[in-house]
Amino acid sequence: MGEASDRILEWTREMDSHSTAEWDRMPEIYLYMDQVITYMNGQLHLFERDENTALLTSSMINNYVKAGVLERPDKKKYGRDHLAMLTVICILKQVLSIPDIAKLLEDARGEGEKRELYENFRSAQFSAVKEVCSRVAETAARGDGELLRLATILSIEASARRTAAERIISELSLQKVAEQEKEKK
Repeated sequence: MGEASDRILEWTREMDSHSTAEWDRMPEIYLYMDQVITYMNGQLHLFERDENTALLTSSMINNYVKAGVLERPDKKKYGRDHLAMLTVICILKQVLSIPDIAKLLEDARGEGEKRELYENFRSAQFSAVKEVCSRVAETAARGDGELLRLATILSIEASARRTAAERIISELSLQKVAEQEKEKK
């Protein structure tokens, strides 16, 4: 195996042993913006493409608040619910638009508490990461060519899943608007 395969295997081992923080393990105290960035970087570092790519900046957080995707902080302080929603947003924004994420979070909030939404997210993410890491680790032993083929397959699967998610969100949003229009009449 080459250096790239070794680094990929190391990444899969780290990912496989990584778990997004449980709700109860998130800071109980309110954090200021710089503390939020530090905390979130620790949560998300394995999901970055490389060390020069940040999944979250203070500007991004401010934009999420302005867009209504993230609730406003309380006197510039962010709580556990903010951290949980930021985790969800940062992971999902790699495949969905911010307006689509807003629709997902809006609908999910209406059906349950943020904690339940976050724990469901963690469970789905855990399963997906385990499955992908297993496939990558098995393939790495077969060489760089096989890894490239797997990267292609994973990309195609990601595209198909993103398209399905976008279609589901779109159709459910249209249905919701139609139902609201019906109620007005």
